[in-house]
Amino acid sequence: MNSFFIVILDGVGVGELPDADIYGDVGSNTLSNMAQKVNGLNLPNLARMGLGNIIPIKGIPTIKNAISSFGKMTEVSKGKDSISGHWEIAGLKTTKDFSYFPNGFPDELISKFLHFTHCKGILGNKPASGTEIIKELGEEHQKTGYPIVYTSGDSVFQIASHEETIPLQRLYEICEITRHNVLTPPLNVGRVIARPFLGRPGEYKRTTNRKDFSLDPPSATILDLLQKNNIPTVAIGKINDLFNYKGISVQQKTKSNKEGCQRLVEYAVKSNKSFIFANLVDFDVYYGHRNDPFGFADSLKEFDDFLPEFLNKMHETDLLVITADHGNDPTSVSTDHSREFVPLLFYQKGKLGKNLGIRKTFSDVAKTVAEFFDVNNSLEGKSFLYE
Repeated sequence: MNSFFIVILDGVGVGELPDADIYGDVGSNTLSNMAQKVNGLNLPNLARMGLGNIIPIKGIPTIKNAISSFGKMTEVSKGKDSISGHWEIAGLKTTKDFSYFPNGFPDELISKFLHFTHCKGILGNKPASGTEIIKELGEEHQKTGYPIVYTSGDSVFQIASHEETIPLQRLYEICEITRHNVLTPPLNVGRVIARPFLGRPGEYKRTTNRKDFSLDPPSATILDLLQKNNIPTVAIGKINDLFNYKGISVQQKTKSNKEGCQRLVEYAVKSNKSFIFANLVDFDVYYGHRNDPFGFADSLKEFDDFLPEFLNKMHETDLLVITADHGNDPTSVSTDHSREFVPLLFYQKGKLGKNLGIRKTFSDVAKTVAEFFDVNNSLEGKSFLYE
């Protein structure tokens, strides 16, 4: 009762932003391009909420009486990563750009990494797809014991290792050291990511034991403000890592969309005057980054099938926002995130929706949450609570 839910469909963008050319993302449109590729999406529950009213999506009709308000949101922060997207949704505009490594990490940084982690060497040191680089270097990694270090189009320092070659806790330790001792100012690297995998040569597969080591948000987010006002904040899934556990009262770790959806139903039943912030990461990790539009579409259908149960469990005084943090167009040549608008669906049981238009910042979500809980704030954005 009287709770506010935000569900992030990780990577589900709805079209290139005006500055997409700066990021090499002209033509990106995760939902629309995917729908064309798979000959139409079948998402009847999201359609009822007004998803097809936001942009044309093959298979998703426009409807007159949407059960949610609908629109799309513009990212104003620098970058197109999960961290900048989530921080902006939480009311924090990122004005200082992150550090990127399009040619791999410089020699002095790798030397520093080896010094502090006591690793004897590394493999990789280049931008790469996570699944491809373990296919390429996994066997050599197991022979040498050297971690595989790589990056992407995002501000990330990724470290992959076989769980039987470098034990999981040791991999986490290496990442922790990298976060605090190697990537020091003036570097501004968004995330260090542990990327463990298992299997044999030719059959390597990443496990669900990934862990992100993020920067602290540089100032207060909606999570901090609510927590200071004694309003419980519940983080489900990757939210915990992206905010480095700041402002979070209850940590609910998950390893799949299915687990995340189960937690959402649980909190729909038991929450009272709480803020529940969930990330469903499978769309991004397994399908966007792997250029798999068919798998992406199937995963969206699974979420769509889950929606009626969740919406039914919500109390009539609860509010729900469904949105995304960036795009990840599975039809593009790149396997990186894409600089896109994100969808906005705003639901309350029994209320018909309205067109919320194009929002000027993701932070309109945080302002809406703050107004719902009547919390004084100086966050970015404009509330759509009573629009």
